[in-house]
Amino acid sequence: MKLAVFVSDLRNTVDTLERLESKKLGIILVGNGVYHASLKEDGKPSPILNKPASFYVLSEDLETRGLSTSDVDSRVKVVNYGEVVDLIFNEYEKLAWL
Repeated sequence: MKLAVFVSDLRNTVDTLERLESKKLGIILVGNGVYHASLKEDGKPSPILNKPASFYVLSEDLETRGLSTSDVDSRVKVVNYGEVVDLIFNEYEKLAWL
């Protein structure tokens, strides 16, 4: 199964993601979840980024929070709404929201 997971929260998502198994996993960071792409705690990036997955962050949500693409970890691809729609329809079979 090809699973895309929308992460919209900064906290309490790592444990849930650890339990997910998929042939192909995409993590789309939206809302406050965009902080996983840029903030570092104790000098370390978010533990979510250690999951074997493709990572995406919604550019509009970055901008809303005063962040720019230069703030984003290199493992995360910045995408707009249209590109998220393309991912949903072309790359993944199932969707989940955390």
